[in-house]
Amino acid sequence: MTDDTFIEGPLYEKRKKVYPQSVRGPFRRIKWAILCVTLGTYYLLPFVRWNRGPGLPDQAVLVDLPHRRFYFFFIELWPQEVYYFTGLLIIAAMTLFLMNAVAGRLWCGYMCPQTVWTDLFYAVERWVEGDRRERMQGDKRYWTLAHVRKVALKHFLWIMIAWWTGGAWVLYFADAPTLVKDLATFQAPLVAYLWIGILTATTYLFAGHAREQVCIYMCPWPRIQAALTDEWALNVTYRRDRGEPRMSVKKADAARAHGDLAGDCVDCHQCINVCPTGVDIRHGIQLGCIQCGLCIDACDNVMREIGRPTGLIGYDTDINMQRRRDGKAPIYRLIRARTLIYVAAIGLVGSIMLYTLATRSTMSINVLHERNPLFVQLADGGVRNDYTVRLLNKGMARSFAIEVSGLPDATARIAGIERQPDGRLIVEVGQDQTREIRMSVQVPPGQLPKSAVNVEIRSTDIASGQTETARDHFVPADR
Repeated sequence: MTDDTFIEGPLYEKRKKVYPQSVRGPFRRIKWAILCVTLGTYYLLPFVRWNRGPGLPDQAVLVDLPHRRFYFFFIELWPQEVYYFTGLLIIAAMTLFLMNAVAGRLWCGYMCPQTVWTDLFYAVERWVEGDRRERMQGDKRYWTLAHVRKVALKHFLWIMIAWWTGGAWVLYFADAPTLVKDLATFQAPLVAYLWIGILTATTYLFAGHAREQVCIYMCPWPRIQAALTDEWALNVTYRRDRGEPRMSVKKADAARAHGDLAGDCVDCHQCINVCPTGVDIRHGIQLGCIQCGLCIDACDNVMREIGRPTGLIGYDTDINMQRRRDGKAPIYRLIRARTLIYVAAIGLVGSIMLYTLATRSTMSINVLHERNPLFVQLADGGVRNDYTVRLLNKGMARSFAIEVSGLPDATARIAGIERQPDGRLIVEVGQDQTREIRMSVQVPPGQLPKSAVNVEIRSTDIASGQTETARDHFVPADR
């Protein structure tokens, strides 16, 4: 093997500043629509109200850390129900895999927060400094007074967007109107200002300065996506069979007039100029390509201007590229084993979550046997076991009747609770609260079991009759 077999390159290439040019077309309109919907939802959702009844927060989406609750419109989740978030993560992962199986890096090109905020920052930059040519010329002129004013205005607007991005995030953790007022009057908690500062800095850095470097060097998804994709996935593709050999419009017309081969690509570099990561799609699929489709819009515009068919760059599959080289018609298989498995996984996990949400109880009971001591020998020869009982109420204030079964002659007592005239032990639990009680179960000497036995502690909602049970054991004295 010779020394020149391997071509060594740098592990990190010095950044070349990218000046994306504005473009019009269907993919650009799709990106604008997604940007408006996603950012509008993110910024405005904390102010949406949802009536949950007296005593409960009326913010539609709220992470209530002090009371350990998560509210999402009509859904209320407790810390014990963290498995729902696990289900959401599984669905999100399967959805990402499904997007990749259908059309490559759809997430990266259209919905990734880095893409969305960078698009917004680019729009501000174009509005202030002009399009690609004006920005390049402005950077070459360096610090003229006009250029300084534009750069200062651009960075001010970037910081304002980043600041509101951080401010909107903290609004999901407290009542939004109240927190806005507290922030404006400098009465908000220090942690709120701290997180706003952190998120302002990271948004400004990533969307304003790092930009494509985040996609190329920091994000792991491009590497994972490359391992998950297959030959049937649609990807932004340059049709080399149609575009090569490249030449100017005049040369191409002359070549065709003489019967020579001429490609449709006129080497105008518009596909490169509009790319937010500076990729030349004509070199094939690359790590830096987020497959946003802007190069498709740019190329189609050029093709229409020179009177050639559109689609020189478009979403296509590796299979079709080979079929075109072989003179065969393209075929597409969006529905195949891989996509069906992802859809089935999403449907299964989603169905399980919906079923558990629809059938979950609004009350719960947990019992913990006291370990020290396991039992208490009474003066009359009987035995008492003590338990810590935690009652969970996920609704309005309710009364629960507590009963013990499994020991026919056992007597239950609850510290601080008097027995009702009908013999029941009634425990009051407030709205959306838990209550911990200490309960004793006593068995007379003649009825003691020979060994530990299981007992069932039952909690019954007085109003609805709904019942929840928990099991533990009763330990008799050593005999």
